[in-house]
Amino acid sequence: MSEIRAEGQAGHVQMGQHGEPDHVLVHLSDTHFLGGNRALYGRVDTDRTVERAFEQLERSGIRPEAVVITGDIADLGEADAYARVRGIIEPAVERLGAQLVWVMGNHDERNRFREQLLGEPASLDPVDRVYRLGGLRLIVLDTTVPGYHHGELAREQLDWLSAELSAPAPHGTLLALHHPPVPTPLAVMTILELQRQHELAEVVSGSDVRAILGGHLHYSTTSTFAGIPVSVAAATCYTMDLSAPVRELSGVDGAQSINLVHVYGDRTVHSTVPIGDFERVAGFDADFLDRMEALSPEERIEAFSRHTQPSAI
Repeated sequence: MSEIRAEGQAGHVQMGQHGEPDHVLVHLSDTHFLGGNRALYGRVDTDRTVERAFEQLERSGIRPEAVVITGDIADLGEADAYARVRGIIEPAVERLGAQLVWVMGNHDERNRFREQLLGEPASLDPVDRVYRLGGLRLIVLDTTVPGYHHGELAREQLDWLSAELSAPAPHGTLLALHHPPVPTPLAVMTILELQRQHELAEVVSGSDVRAILGGHLHYSTTSTFAGIPVSVAAATCYTMDLSAPVRELSGVDGAQSINLVHVYGDRTVHSTVPIGDFERVAGFDADFLDRMEALSPEERIEAFSRHTQPSAI
């Protein structure tokens, strides 16, 4: 349970009512790499999807303060799988100028996770951490149970979290964990949910926790927990088809995505970014935005909002 510090990034001019966010993070989950360059289930190219996601981020010009990966980094906890995922993600995150935050998942193995991803001695203790991103605090909780796929938090972890939250952070706190404390329509997945969620609720209720980031479900979803927004990032490996027959579980090689997290003074916004190459059918370039920024607010409304003007929205 250590603390790591990172500085925030300078912002950009925005025209909207809410201005520029105080913090920008990238949230992805469930990479599920296998050792030996093996494809997941013999068919899913886990590497290429992650590579494509970071190619899109670099192309975008977005420069997040942190990239948070909420667990199941390796499908079987193999050392060479961790080495390969590091080889793809660490250079990309360095180019983005961001802090890399690894979170334990139920498919991960604590000893190898520490050795391969954190450069620490092997240990079976929970991998709990505190990161400082300027005034924003990011707390990582290890919800895994060695040898099992469901989630739990030990009393010692909850006491540690309570002590940490006793002093609020200047910009509040984000909580990152693998097993999200939310209901799921997938009946089978309820067996593997975070147990005794009321205990966590008692700790975070009334605290400065502004949002909870999770994974595990392999589909993107949002909810609330103890009055706190929860955002679940879909997997980058494969996703669950929520339109499958009600009592079936169907994982598909499609709809992979990552999330952007924009933290404002009074709210946190979570946005889903599909991974892939798609045909552009509408839009405006940066020159158009430059022209809009040169106008007054009233002129912008007339130039872009009026129905007689061209719009791609």
